[in-house]
Amino acid sequence: MNPLSTCDLCDEHRHDAGERLRVLPPIFRDFGARVRFHGSVATLQCYEDNTSVREAVQSPGQGRVLVVDGGGSLRRALLGGNLAAAAEKNGWAGVVIHGAVRDAEELSRCQIGIRALAAMPLATEKRHAGLVDVPVQIQGVWVRPGDSLVADEDGIVVMAAAAR
Repeated sequence: MNPLSTCDLCDEHRHDAGERLRVLPPIFRDFGARVRFHGSVATLQCYEDNTSVREAVQSPGQGRVLVVDGGGSLRRALLGGNLAAAAEKNGWAGVVIHGAVRDAEELSRCQIGIRALAAMPLATEKRHAGLVDVPVQIQGVWVRPGDSLVADEDGIVVMAAAAR
């Protein structure tokens, strides 16, 4: 399936924007080899601890997009080269991190979409903290498990299952 572009989706759903169609703010940078990616959403909420990210990317991705609410922290990287390679190997379409990543050169070779706020070389603490498959809010925009996410050069659009 080749989804519509984010601009086309916004145009198509201009009258039901809000709860059904949501646009993430233009704060994310591209780190993966794929700029365009899409899939059903799986969510995580964690802060400066990537234990749950590791567990997620080591599980079957089935073409989904992992959305990680890292609280916008730029103090620790939630995804690095090893975890990105695991995500690619396990069939994840992409990872969107409201936080930092590391190993930017390695990430650029991974054949998945990777979006994050910035690169930070410092790894996380391992406290085994995190919430899985919960609604997350990124800069005021709700993202829920099962939503559809489409990312391209123009941005990131999230659509409720009913809007598909």
